[in-house]
Amino acid sequence: MSSSDNFAQRVLVWFDQHGRKDLPWQQSVTPYRVWVSEIMLQQTQVATVIPYFERFMARFPTLQDLASAQLDEVLHLWTGLGYYARGRNLHKAALHCLAHHAGDLPADLDALQALPGIGRSTAGAIMSLGFGQRAVILDGNVKRVLGRHQAISGDPAQAQVGQRYWQVADAFTPKKSVAQYTQAMMDLGATLCTRSKPSCLICPVAEDCQALALDAVVSYPQKRKKQALPERAVWLLVYQRMDSVWLVQRAPSGIWGGLWSFPERERELFAAELPDDLQGQLLPPFKHVFSHFQLHIHPLLINQCDDIDAAVHESSGQWVKLGQLPNLGLPQPVAQLLQRLANKRSGS
Repeated sequence: MSSSDNFAQRVLVWFDQHGRKDLPWQQSVTPYRVWVSEIMLQQTQVATVIPYFERFMARFPTLQDLASAQLDEVLHLWTGLGYYARGRNLHKAALHCLAHHAGDLPADLDALQALPGIGRSTAGAIMSLGFGQRAVILDGNVKRVLGRHQAISGDPAQAQVGQRYWQVADAFTPKKSVAQYTQAMMDLGATLCTRSKPSCLICPVAEDCQALALDAVVSYPQKRKKQALPERAVWLLVYQRMDSVWLVQRAPSGIWGGLWSFPERERELFAAELPDDLQGQLLPPFKHVFSHFQLHIHPLLINQCDDIDAAVHESSGQWVKLGQLPNLGLPQPVAQLLQRLANKRSGS
């Protein structure tokens, strides 16, 4: 038995005894359910994803249901999960499948990668977990296991190093039991070979783990040092009339693309005074951290009729009643601010 076969066999034996088998997307498995779960799990913890996945499946049990829905409703069910481009791409890919693949996901690696939001690793996961065909994955968890086991030097984001990871992943992926192996590798990275404090003593592949032999497990995978996140600041203009506030839909691309938010205006990060043309009550500021920058949010409550009439006349949007969150996609900070305003109005 080759070393790669031996690696896979040890991982499969461990998975049979200790792997996760009761996650929602592991029940009534279809390529569609695998696809949705894999997209949701990108940069998001399993515990966070579970309730979102269950609500999403209850509303869109099939790809055809998703394709038939309005994007607003899709993004509404995505509110709070973050990385909203994932939801937009899911909807766009479902429409493409309806038009070009008879309403189903294609059982072809290249065709899957051609769909919006599906990269090489996600396509491999759909092929192996959804279609039961041999395909290679390399998500963050798998990359950590392989990077440590083989002590792969260099930043995985660099093309040459990344190619080395894919070569190892391909060499270790077995020809049989590929769905179980794929899930096992994900579980191994998520539960034992964790970023910090990995459980090396009970790891099934510890005996020939090169990083462990070097006493340098947490040094792999090797990554460049993180730089401080840049900071931005914005006024959120909360136009309020009686028990309603005015929301506008953002452009379809970019951060919060297609979501509904308060009108906004860029501001100097540490500006202490309102611009002359803005008058209202400053609400407590708060910060929202994205993957690549920090946003300092300064809500400004405006309830003077003349200002509201002018603002509403110049933009397309809708009035939303406080305490009745609309069936629209909302960025998490906006949903939180709406709830805060509703609580203040009700006195709770």
